[in-house]
Amino acid sequence: MTQQVFASRTSESSERLQEGGLRRGAEGLAAAMPRLSADARRASAGVMAGVHGRRRSGQGESFWQFRPFTSGEAAARVDWRRSARDGRLYVREREWEAAQAIWLFIDRSPSMDYRSSLAPASKEERAIVLGLAAADMLVRGGERVGLIQTTPAISSRRAIERLADAMVASPRFGLAWPTEALAPRSEGLIVSDFLAPLGDLDKTLKTLAGRGARGHLLMVSDPAEEAFPFSGQTEFLDPEDGYRLRSGAAEELAATYRLRLDAHREGLRRLANSIGWTLIQHVTEKPASECLLRLSMAVAGEGRS
Repeated sequence: MTQQVFASRTSESSERLQEGGLRRGAEGLAAAMPRLSADARRASAGVMAGVHGRRRSGQGESFWQFRPFTSGEAAARVDWRRSARDGRLYVREREWEAAQAIWLFIDRSPSMDYRSSLAPASKEERAIVLGLAAADMLVRGGERVGLIQTTPAISSRRAIERLADAMVASPRFGLAWPTEALAPRSEGLIVSDFLAPLGDLDKTLKTLAGRGARGHLLMVSDPAEEAFPFSGQTEFLDPEDGYRLRSGAAEELAATYRLRLDAHREGLRRLANSIGWTLIQHVTEKPASECLLRLSMAVAGEGRS
């Protein structure tokens, strides 16, 4: 029996080896996109109220929120009274009425293609549904949404279709993680399994947030990655570089696996907190609408994980 487990990001050499298969995967995504787009529209319809009338940071008179001070900002922006409470530096942000751009990145690396027998959809498919549904909610709430380093920010009610077309036109093998900082007061929404080394994630996410952008991490996982239901003779296949691990008693790996997974996620949570971003976890066996409701609250500034 062959099962996939989480893996590091694809290297340049393995990416070239998998190019043919990934092109075929892009064709499959094109065929599935109408269904995924319809799923996204249905999912967004149930939680539309969560993004209407949200307050935004910018130039204005009304206080909005405190956020952590970011290296490179002017010291004059620090609220020293608030900062003195817990020894961290905070900036007082004010409400802004104008719509800001929210930049979306949906991870489509090979590890996202995983779907166990316990899941109704692959991680990639669910990530696309969640990303497109979030875009639809945000546009209807008065925001502009774009794909990071792929499309301009748009406010069209046909955002789902336009973003879906852009993803189909960007094959998975040609898609790289974003490497440029987001503009101040913009927001990022990153949808991924985040099963990359923490050092790589630290560099990428701190780059994105480096100019003071706010953001949200939406971690998608398969139920088999949560439960580790494997036992007996099992062969685990790394979907990114082809590495194989054979075990005669897979159940003996469960405890170590869970410890490492928990440590990885705790490291990601600390990283998100350090840059003032939110982290939301979603397992593909659960309804997409449940995750979208939590995301809409986070985007509205009503809760942080």
